[in-house]
Amino acid sequence: MMRSLYSGVSGLRNHQTKMDVIGNNIANVNTVAFKSSSVTFNDIMYQTTQAASGATETTGGTNAKQIGLGVATGATKISITSAGASESTGNAFDIKLVDSNSTNFFIVNNGSSNQFTRAGSFYIDGNGNLAMASTGYLVQGWQAVTNEDGSIGIRKDTVSSLRIMSPANRTSNPEATENAYAAGIVDKNDTNIIVSDIDNVQANEGYAMSVSFYDDLGYSYTAKFALYSDDTNANNGLYRVKLVGIYDSDNTELLSKYGVAASSVFGFTNNAGTATTTSDYYDLKFDTATGAFSYVGSAGTNSVTMNLDVLGTAIYGSVDASPFSNVDVNFSSLLNQDNGGTSTAALDRGSVTNASVGAGKKLGTLTGVSVDTAGKIYGSYDNGNTVLLGQIAVAQFSNASGLESLGNNCYGETLNSGEFDGIGVEVSADGGQMLTGQLEMSNVDLAQEFTSMITTQRGFQANSRIITVSDTMLEELTNLKR
Repeated sequence: MMRSLYSGVSGLRNHQTKMDVIGNNIANVNTVAFKSSSVTFNDIMYQTTQAASGATETTGGTNAKQIGLGVATGATKISITSAGASESTGNAFDIKLVDSNSTNFFIVNNGSSNQFTRAGSFYIDGNGNLAMASTGYLVQGWQAVTNEDGSIGIRKDTVSSLRIMSPANRTSNPEATENAYAAGIVDKNDTNIIVSDIDNVQANEGYAMSVSFYDDLGYSYTAKFALYSDDTNANNGLYRVKLVGIYDSDNTELLSKYGVAASSVFGFTNNAGTATTTSDYYDLKFDTATGAFSYVGSAGTNSVTMNLDVLGTAIYGSVDASPFSNVDVNFSSLLNQDNGGTSTAALDRGSVTNASVGAGKKLGTLTGVSVDTAGKIYGSYDNGNTVLLGQIAVAQFSNASGLESLGNNCYGETLNSGEFDGIGVEVSADGGQMLTGQLEMSNVDLAQEFTSMITTQRGFQANSRIITVSDTMLEELTNLKR
């Protein structure tokens, strides 16, 4: 039989292979993070009918006489390092990998082994794990740990599933209130402030102020104060602030319930943080030059303290068992100004310079999750806390094109791709990043694919013509006997 027949058959077979690859590329033109493939042909071994000969003194050498035996598929190469365009989705768990120097891959686990993908369409499954939306494979990363100083960091150890909606992550610990402050205007002509006798103030007299605070368990309480003066002292800038009572969430007044005197709870604290005096009220003097308050009779005082250790011992039996923390209440920011007979003074949690310092927090409930550009996952809670929950790790390979396609937008390592060390790297280590609310689109170039389709079609036609012509020649040969 003629060799050209077999060459034509090999041409048909391998052009069909190339057409299969083109068809797969076009079929996946809208597949998230799909990487197109291309086919490279190799010629097959040659039949040598005459070997080459060397030159002599009288004659020249001759080249070898060889006849090719057709074509073979040399390689099917995945364009894995070429990123697709971005598609905006607005979904917080749709994540696009942006590469700088190396090609990065998400690490996912199918229950038995780690696989690698560029498709960042994730969701939270029923167990609270971050998983691939298409397969349910669990996204791998590093867990958050609490450091010795109480801060939360990331331990870059062997990757594991990111259970970001675990029971422990659904809430954020409460914090006890340690600071409160007063701000606003005290108008000496305010009828709510003026009492008949500053030394014999009656119940429910004075300008009422209150502040809520939390204990270590997140329970809320309210401390109520009265600010007052009389006509004579108000003109001299002298006022008093008195602790009226401490109430729980059921509006039960705790001092009287547990027999605790207000004078044992209310006290000055000096700049060294030491309680210096106790009383149920304290005198505040306005500086006529600055209009600001200062504390009378206690040099170096920067706040008045609610010594809740006393109340905690009465309720819980000891200070160690008490969830209360002492609260420093700062009145120094109040101003003595004419405001038409109306005072605006009010108390709030926090410090004078920063309202979030020492303000305390209730038990927080998880309200949202976000991922930053480094892959760190943060939980947002309704008590204002933002807590690091974990970090998405990525894998890099010395030869990413050597990865094996496993389907479902996933790849597996091979002997030619390099090995995954089980730990991974941070995406920002070489300048890469993760962009949320976006997905990587397919990198299929339809113009290129249709052009390749035309050349493949013509190649297939030409090879089929070889078979037709070879068959005609064989027919002529068989007709010689007729």
